[in-house]
Amino acid sequence: MSEYDMQDDVTRRKVFWLLQRLTSWSLWKAKCDAFKVFAGAYETAIRTWPPGDPDTMEADHLKTIYEILKGYDQGLAELANGHRFVWRAGQALEEVVRKFNDLGRYFYRNPNYWERGQIAPYPPKVDALYQLMRASQVQMEGAPLEVWSDDNVANLEGADSLLDPAHYDHGFYTLEYPTFPAVLPEVPDSPGPVIQSGQEVPCDGIWEPVTIEPTRVLDTVPVDAKLFGNNGCFNYFVSGIAAPGFADVDVDTFDVTLRATHWRLLWEDLRYLDGVIPDESQYFLRPLEKPEVFMSGAAASVRTGDICPVSGEWRTEEYGGKSVHVERGAGMPDMLVKDSLGEFKAHWVTWRLVKDS
Repeated sequence: MSEYDMQDDVTRRKVFWLLQRLTSWSLWKAKCDAFKVFAGAYETAIRTWPPGDPDTMEADHLKTIYEILKGYDQGLAELANGHRFVWRAGQALEEVVRKFNDLGRYFYRNPNYWERGQIAPYPPKVDALYQLMRASQVQMEGAPLEVWSDDNVANLEGADSLLDPAHYDHGFYTLEYPTFPAVLPEVPDSPGPVIQSGQEVPCDGIWEPVTIEPTRVLDTVPVDAKLFGNNGCFNYFVSGIAAPGFADVDVDTFDVTLRATHWRLLWEDLRYLDGVIPDESQYFLRPLEKPEVFMSGAAASVRTGDICPVSGEWRTEEYGGKSVHVERGAGMPDMLVKDSLGEFKAHWVTWRLVKDS
């Protein structure tokens, strides 16, 4: 069960904004650009990897990498004109996501680190490439993809996978958590259209699973009557697909039963139909950094092992004195001093800031 209440206004606004972000041309262009950086680094690694190095990479992955790049080019060209069929099964951007997932799953099959999936951190050189590949990935980027399974279960059954930071930690890599704008747009209170699970989706957009109040069914609508009740997490659908349902899982047998629902259109996606890409910089906000507080005097002192609060020159007068340059965020060092036998021993000391940089 989701910890996020889809009847809460802030939750609804966040999910609505995230689905618009996940289906924006600019986000997929940024993904493409990041993947090109990885592709170039992987090509270079294949050409220059030292002969005999036991941590060699698989050259066969280049074929998949080139196919993904081609898919991005084709998909972005269509999406730039509002053609969102690229997320349907077998189409360009759906293929990009599927092949990317396969590439990630089989990235480095050395049995010391892989057994039907990654089981241990990769060697540093391999992991550097792996993290570069993952830098092109966005949490729940598959949200707009056509459900391609017999069960036809919605991609988003709850908001946790979008909103819970813990879901962004995938064990051997962590995806970037988005920064929300200060003011989130309101979620439209649309009258529909309304469809049921299994029916064809008539248009691209964000849809809400709903229950229909009895007044709606009987066509007797009192003043201020609520026509719809929320029945789960918003989803993004492309036109032409069969509207999905939700999964009910038997806890004893693990059998999955599809639970049908009604869906109402909240927002029809008409972006890019005129071939114009608007300013979408709101989807790439950076988190506000805490201002660096300059330290001076007695306050500007830290002990060995503390985190350096300010980049600059630090000095201790203990054990004869020493000056070092330390970057903000690094651990403050100890001091090696010769004992009476001429052996070096580490001592914890107090460091004071001499000059920030």
